[in-house]
Amino acid sequence: MSEGVGWKFKGSWTLENINMLDKIKRLTNTEDKRRLLSNFMSLSVLQGANYVLPLITLPYLVRVLGPEKYGLIAFAQAFIQYFNILTDYGFNLSATREISIHRDNAQKVSEIFSSVMIIKFCLLVLSFVIMSILVFSFWKFRQDWLIYYLTFGMVVGQVLFPVWFFQGMERMMYITFLNITAKLIFTIAIFVFIRQASDYIYVPLLNLFGYLVAGALALWIVFRDFKITFKVPSYSSLIHQLKEGSIMFVSTVAISLYTTSNVFLLGLFTNNVIVGFYSAAEKIVKALQGLWTPFSQAIYPIFSKLYYENRTKAQYMLKKILLYTGLITLAISLTGCIFAPFIIKVFFGEAFTPSVNIMQILVFIVFLIGINNVLGIQGLVAFGFAKEFTLTVIIASIAHLILLIIFIPVFKGVGVAIATIATETIIIFIEIIFLKRRKII
Repeated sequence: MSEGVGWKFKGSWTLENINMLDKIKRLTNTEDKRRLLSNFMSLSVLQGANYVLPLITLPYLVRVLGPEKYGLIAFAQAFIQYFNILTDYGFNLSATREISIHRDNAQKVSEIFSSVMIIKFCLLVLSFVIMSILVFSFWKFRQDWLIYYLTFGMVVGQVLFPVWFFQGMERMMYITFLNITAKLIFTIAIFVFIRQASDYIYVPLLNLFGYLVAGALALWIVFRDFKITFKVPSYSSLIHQLKEGSIMFVSTVAISLYTTSNVFLLGLFTNNVIVGFYSAAEKIVKALQGLWTPFSQAIYPIFSKLYYENRTKAQYMLKKILLYTGLITLAISLTGCIFAPFIIKVFFGEAFTPSVNIMQILVFIVFLIGINNVLGIQGLVAFGFAKEFTLTVIIASIAHLILLIIFIPVFKGVGVAIATIATETIIIFIEIIFLKRRKII
């Protein structure tokens, strides 16, 4: 009898494995599915690194630097982020879409790459000039001018690193490898060089080094592995890329009014200590938000191409992804809210207790941004309604600025969190209205 039982168990085990193999084959039975799975895995590893590595250095940094110096670093990064937006110029969406559509045409891809890179370098020079004028025109910036110039290295690194190219080619493995390389350099260097509060100047310097290494390697890979040939593009090609990116640029600028501007305006109206409390909570929330980011990044090129080929199938996928995204991101938000006191205490210590209330409110943007990404980027933008998406963001941004002006003087960091939640909710309602009118959902 024992032999019979053993035979049945062995047979059952074999059938289960055959069924599992069939499921795996169905998940990867087309080139698009295999590419999506590969991209998702690559971006998941990247987000894992983005989640783990900062959580290794962040508690150490805030304890060594203290709320004031950490707040200064966060404020400088928020200020410089505006120049990242200018040099990106919406290309992370518009150029990604163009590369995705034409990726089988090597000559066309080279033309797109050359045009976008030339425009980005021109915008880099313009950004440097604008930053220099601002830094030396106002005492708040001038007293820490070196911090801002070193932090500007992030912009140089972002220009060198063509994320939009790798996303369009759906080869996210390269993004993962290069970003992790840069972050590892930064992480190790933090523990080696940052020993006391006066070492705060080394933080943007080390960040600069990591960004430049990753950017240089990225360009080397583009020319070596993808056989891209850089050539002087035609005037019409440059104008075309400027026009394609302009709509998304406007929406990106508007988005920055309720993302980057949170820290920047808080720093203008309060002080570096309060900025430090808010930034600490925001860092944790962004780490939680990053748990779902790989999927949204991996799916965008697929959606762009799928809509180009089969609108009905794209609509079906959109509804399905909206449901899964809502359930998963809501669970992440609720978990973060419940454990906020424990998380803040463990990672930042008692000195950052004011960050708890901020995090308990702000963490719900994980859910709201997850929904917004599906409705806005995967829905409106991928389906060809970029103008409607831009209008949505502009309306929300105006509302957000009004809310910040009202809430910051009274509630400070908590006020920024409340304003952010309200703004994301407004965006959801407007996007739903647009999508229903276009009969997409």
